Amino acid sequence: MRITKKGFTLLELLVVISIIGILSALLLANFNAARERARDTQRKGDIRNMQTALGVYYSDYGGFPTSGTGANVGKIIGCSPPATPTLCNWGSSWIPETGKILMSTLPKDPLSTQTYYYTQTNLDTYSLQACLENKSDDKAVYDANAAWCPSKYVYTVRP
Repeated sequence: MRITKKGFTLLELLVVISIIGILSALLLANFNAARERARDTQRKGDIRNMQTALGVYYSDYGGFPTSGTGANVGKIIGCSPPATPTLCNWGSSWIPETGKILMSTLPKDPLSTQTYYYTQTNLDTYSLQACLENKSDDKAVYDANAAWCPSKYVYTVRP
């Protein structure tokens, strides 16, 4: 009489572990892409909210706030009286001279390594941009000159 042991062979275990590893890699890649798309959706919403606040600023002051230069390039300058404007930091409140809160919190990019980018081109025009992670987004435009954007794919709004 032959005694048989119940259990799995080493080969069977290796095959099952390999299949689980392959499935995990596929699911993780898809999960990361979904997270990127979610952050891009948040960025577009933040940009739309800032666009509304900039419209209110324009109505109150007759022009859009200036943009920073040097180390502050890409930031809004307009968080105090227009005669002596100061830098608006992303993540802080935006309260100009009138004391009217334009935004309780000027949004920050969902990733700490990225930021939004504001440029006043003249008194009546500006460009507000966000760096998108999902390169296949229909609103993403490739900009080789966007040194501030790691992916070089930018979402831009203007008045």
